[in-house]
Amino acid sequence: MDVAQTALSGKVAIVTGASSGIGRAIASLFAANGACVVVGARRRDLLDVLVNDIARGGGSAFAVAGDISDERHARQLVETARLQFGSLDIAVNNAGTLGPVGATHEIASADWAATLAVNLTGAFFAAKYQIPAMLDRGAGSMIFVSSFVGYTAAMPGVAAYSAGKAGVIGLMKSLAVEYGPLGIRVNALLPGGTQTQMADEMTKTEDMRAFVRGMHALKRISMPEEQARAALFLASDAASFVTGSAMLSDGGVSINRT
Repeated sequence: MDVAQTALSGKVAIVTGASSGIGRAIASLFAANGACVVVGARRRDLLDVLVNDIARGGGSAFAVAGDISDERHARQLVETARLQFGSLDIAVNNAGTLGPVGATHEIASADWAATLAVNLTGAFFAAKYQIPAMLDRGAGSMIFVSSFVGYTAAMPGVAAYSAGKAGVIGLMKSLAVEYGPLGIRVNALLPGGTQTQMADEMTKTEDMRAFVRGMHALKRISMPEEQARAALFLASDAASFVTGSAMLSDGGVSINRT
């Protein structure tokens, strides 16, 4: 038997921000590894395509469209996991937004609040409803997708994004300590530059893309599937003694000086 193909056999997972990019890759990989997956995002049409693709591959998935900054959506995702698949074992809280790009002193208060509502408060809402479901199971693996930005490095013009992603790491550490004795592991995945729609918004020219590639020790950016494999490790029993970790999957961008 191929262990890699059964790493999440019998598990139920939620993946937010699953309509594209890293979230879509995670949902697809988890389903291919045996998990039943509830996928969430704002774009229902893209979620339906993902669910159909997973079904054609022999997996099971159910879509719930909504905005993670809405507490009702966070609750609905968990209720759907329980109703459709009976439980919740894994959650990948990946939904995020870049927010305003520009000088910090010119950021509108509403744009700042909206960015943190998705990137930080949305993570809190997710945990608020996922934790009771995992406590019912007596175990669970919760993963927050953060970023090296605001953790090991800083970039000008993205203060709201940096603050939210750094806040997620603080939330993760608190949850890991609070719920570790109850069987729930909590970690953060910190990708480096990854080929996604959000990355394209930041690097609009080939010169900018070449600069970002050069920031990494590997001199390239990752594909979403590479980040999905890192998330699979954190979700699986292979990471049974890993909790409270801000795990870099960043191609060496945090240590590169060349």
